[in-house]
Amino acid sequence: MIMILLYHVIQGVEGATAAAQALSLPAEAYGNDPQLEVMWAMKAYNHAEIYFNLLSSVDPSNLKLTTVDDRIYTSFKESFSDLNIKNLDPDMLKTAEAKEKWRPFCNQFDGVVEDFNYGTLLRLDCVKDYTEENTIFATRIQFFAIEIARNREGFNTPVFQAKKQPS
Repeated sequence: MIMILLYHVIQGVEGATAAAQALSLPAEAYGNDPQLEVMWAMKAYNHAEIYFNLLSSVDPSNLKLTTVDDRIYTSFKESFSDLNIKNLDPDMLKTAEAKEKWRPFCNQFDGVVEDFNYGTLLRLDCVKDYTEENTIFATRIQFFAIEIARNREGFNTPVFQAKKQPS
């Protein structure tokens, strides 16, 4: 459904090229442009779709998401050892208190992880697909931290196993 809406907003190669150019400009170049929000939503959705297809095709324990996975994982576990990564509580990412705790973690990856603060879709329940009810908007470094931990700790394995089972 989201992809149908996005297809109507940005059609064809020219639309995709224009979207890529627009998304590469600095944030100061924009006001509150609804079309820009749709372009960001499309980019986030495409990223989510690719990632879920990857989880479904490759054993998640073998995935390397960045060149600094070990550093991200170590820092994440030091900062958020009590976070339930299997079933995320949106409040653990979105409340003012949570944002204060996440800010130093995220900012340490500025200049280390490309686009560390870009918006990305993150599944709340890691054994389920991206749906409206199971998805939250997070920064890319939050996505990497949580998904690297899910992969290393075996929480994403059921997605891979379910897709390789014959129907």
